[in-house]
Amino acid sequence: MFNRTSRQAAAALASMSLLTGCGLFSDDEAEAAQKITVGTTSEPPTLDPAASWDNGWEMFRNVFQTLVAFPTGSSYPQPDAARQCEFADTSNQVFRCTLREGLTFSDGDKLDAAAVKHSFDRILKINVQGGPAGLLESLERVETRGDDTVVFRLKKPDATFPFILATPAMSIVNPAEYPMGKLRQDGKVNGSGPYELASYTAGDSAELTRNERYTGFADRRNNGVTIKYFKDSGTLFDALKKQDIDAIYRGLTSEQVVELEEKKPENEALQLVETVGADIRYLVFNPADPAAGQLAVRQAVAQVVDRDALVAKVYQGTAEPLYSMVPKGIAGHATSFFDQYGDPDVDKARAILEEQGIETPVPLTFWYTTDRYGSGTAAEFGELKLQLEASGLFEITLRSRPWKQFQAGYQKGQYPVFGRGWFPDFPDPDNFIAPFVGKHNALSTPYESPEITQTLLPQSRRVSNRAAVNKQFQRAQEIFVADIRLLPLWQGKLYVASTDDIAGGERALDPQTVMQMWELYRKASW
Repeated sequence: MFNRTSRQAAAALASMSLLTGCGLFSDDEAEAAQKITVGTTSEPPTLDPAASWDNGWEMFRNVFQTLVAFPTGSSYPQPDAARQCEFADTSNQVFRCTLREGLTFSDGDKLDAAAVKHSFDRILKINVQGGPAGLLESLERVETRGDDTVVFRLKKPDATFPFILATPAMSIVNPAEYPMGKLRQDGKVNGSGPYELASYTAGDSAELTRNERYTGFADRRNNGVTIKYFKDSGTLFDALKKQDIDAIYRGLTSEQVVELEEKKPENEALQLVETVGADIRYLVFNPADPAAGQLAVRQAVAQVVDRDALVAKVYQGTAEPLYSMVPKGIAGHATSFFDQYGDPDVDKARAILEEQGIETPVPLTFWYTTDRYGSGTAAEFGELKLQLEASGLFEITLRSRPWKQFQAGYQKGQYPVFGRGWFPDFPDPDNFIAPFVGKHNALSTPYESPEITQTLLPQSRRVSNRAAVNKQFQRAQEIFVADIRLLPLWQGKLYVASTDDIAGGERALDPQTVMQMWELYRKASW
């Protein structure tokens, strides 16, 4: 990777700027220089945390607080709005948090135990389809003890509960602004996080300014952030080249990553930070569809798809083939789909279909979103269509929609086969299995698997040592292979591209792959 600045060098540069940068700018110029503009193709579909189990999280992490979160460098949730959290029993069924003193929302209203209880109760009461209530299926009730203590009583043992509390979906909201029985509709946001949302224009931008009432672990290294939303990766990348924006997170294509890595002369003023990613891409098969609902059809697709070719042609080394829903780097990772299907084999796929008397070519419609994961998604589905039709066994029709319409469609069960990505809620194998099973799951495509939901997940959640649950999750992946309701395709790497005067990119991504905007700063002005 080129133009990568070490943490020590970045610190030295920051120190030098304190000595040499003072007095070079007027107060207004200095303040403007300490603001950052970040571009992305990932716009929040909602501004209310009670409705979001997806890409609204960048906004929420920076504007709201959660009881616990992931400070830079941590792999286990640490106190945020809370000063202390812990299981209060030996069976992982009672979790207690004590709040920091003097917490307020950005408008000055008190943030107390009652506000925390309100935030969780409304998630469950509103119960948005495909929303974060699915993360709280183990929660029985929330209790308060005075103004500063919250007790979560769980229906069953759940050692992952601290990780769930750290997700931005569990943001603490002001009861005066967020009604119990419905979503907030005025287009405004106010929380207790490092920043305030000063303005938001759908499809264009969000302005974040420092929340002067903030009390938490974030050490803000800039004076504010503008988030610019782009419809496609081309205009996003052009904006970085023109330095209309300072940094990019989410939306770079593989070609753009390679271009930056090659350090072409026109990109000398740009830099790229690479981090290990746990984000995955996969296909979802709708069992209600006449074709996709047949196991043999799904097996044949799994037998034909060539992940190596897909990654090589479309992602050019910025991703790697994935053969389980649990990616590399997460405990419980396996190669279950490769173990079952091996290398792509058209003859084996044909035999599977013939044995069940299924006529070929099998017509299937594949849906994908045009703007959630970057412009490379269209090329990915073009390659899948090419592979499947080259086998002579399938006739593939491609359809696409922008994210909001795409999401509405799959939530209504309209798509026979559709592509999704998963950015982990937390770095634990549970989060790559549990969200996809059950009647009400994150995909809005019911997937009943009693062995997983009633045996394997409960067993694993009794175990506090998360490295000791491999057996349960490997078995869950064997079930995924047998059913092929989900077909993992690839695992990505994460990149932050920026102009070369921006530092902090290597510290900006937490274990949930959510950008902590406060880590970014301009070397010459901080």
